[in-house]
Amino acid sequence: MKFITNLSNIKVNFNLENATNIAGLLPFLQFLKQMEIENTFRCFDPIKKSNSQFPFRKIIIYLIIGWVASCTRLFHFRSMQKDAMIQQFMGGKCPHHTLLGKDLRSLAKFNVQLDVKELMHDIIEPALPSSLILDFDSTIETVYGNQELAKKGPNSHKPGRKSYHPLLVYEGKTRLCLNAALRPGNRHTADNAIELAKETLNLLSESQSVSYGRFDKGFAGEDFYSFWEGKQIDYVGKLKWTSRLAKAVYTDPGPWIRFVDEDIVIEGKTIEYQATSWNKPRRVSVIRKADRFEMDQVQFVDFIWEHEAMVHTMDWTPIDIWRFYNQRACMENYIKEAKYGFSINRIPTGSFKANELDLLIKLFAYNLFELFKMDHCPTPMKSYTIQRFRREIVQAAGVFTFHARQTILKIQEAYLHKRAFLNMIQSVKKLE
Repeated sequence: MKFITNLSNIKVNFNLENATNIAGLLPFLQFLKQMEIENTFRCFDPIKKSNSQFPFRKIIIYLIIGWVASCTRLFHFRSMQKDAMIQQFMGGKCPHHTLLGKDLRSLAKFNVQLDVKELMHDIIEPALPSSLILDFDSTIETVYGNQELAKKGPNSHKPGRKSYHPLLVYEGKTRLCLNAALRPGNRHTADNAIELAKETLNLLSESQSVSYGRFDKGFAGEDFYSFWEGKQIDYVGKLKWTSRLAKAVYTDPGPWIRFVDEDIVIEGKTIEYQATSWNKPRRVSVIRKADRFEMDQVQFVDFIWEHEAMVHTMDWTPIDIWRFYNQRACMENYIKEAKYGFSINRIPTGSFKANELDLLIKLFAYNLFELFKMDHCPTPMKSYTIQRFRREIVQAAGVFTFHARQTILKIQEAYLHKRAFLNMIQSVKKLE
């Protein structure tokens, strides 16, 4: 379109009907329809009065759509209420944004968190491998008010601020979130970890088994190790490099095995070690790394070594243990995606239970998006973050037209991903 009129002389009218600015969300919404996600939450309808205009199933699905579409706070849903695309999906009318927080608090009073987790597992189960890797980690969510059970704890970004300290469990092969629990900010990383691990194992179907658990040094402890050993599940966990551990490593007569001998030298060894809080010795693998000196003769000095120690139950070489544990680093990216893509770090209400329910709904939306990418997006888009997906796919102008009993979504002519968009729609249609 060529502008030949001075921009200052252009008149504005707000009369464009049946328009949307998120036309690219259509394939995902069709995916939700084909999956019958709304019916998944029908079990919550009896909690609310039967004559309610928006039963809880519609509230939950509306929240999921909003978190995927780009809302980061509840009042951002104002921009969705009159959007033609969302109205088409919701059956003609969307709830007011002030109803969302109210219904979250109301639904949370019935302690439906476990029910939501079970429903989430029903959805993601077909995408999970038969042999799973459980990755444990936690994150800090800073609050800026007096939310229930928000406490002061370790907070590197906002020292002294109250926070929540959620605990998360991801599946190491698929990026899917298996479980989560919201905790006060003053809780230690390992608090309630065993309870969450038990709950996660109970949520899995009989056809699925857990092969490995991975966790960082925040989960170190006899109780956590004994739990996995009692379940006969192999694990690898990071250990803090202490002077006592260093002494045990360097007094052990076993040789260091060199695995990499290039610009960076990597050596490793495995010893039997018993920390003061452990009830028995355990297998500990240590990796040490150092830069090679560019000198006439290669020299190494003890203090230049960087050490990493991992306790584990596998009979693997130290380098294999180290590489397997380092794959867990991807979990940091998954948590960032949940925080900055689906706003789990935005606390919507003053109620602790409602905030935990909100966390689970956001992770439900995260999992649905991952499933959508996994099964229906072209290969280059399977690695897209939700922010990139919104920018390149979702954010597009469109207008609905109605003619001869057909509804047509007209999308802007300059849309960049026409072929990928049509391929996603065709892929979704194949769902039974």
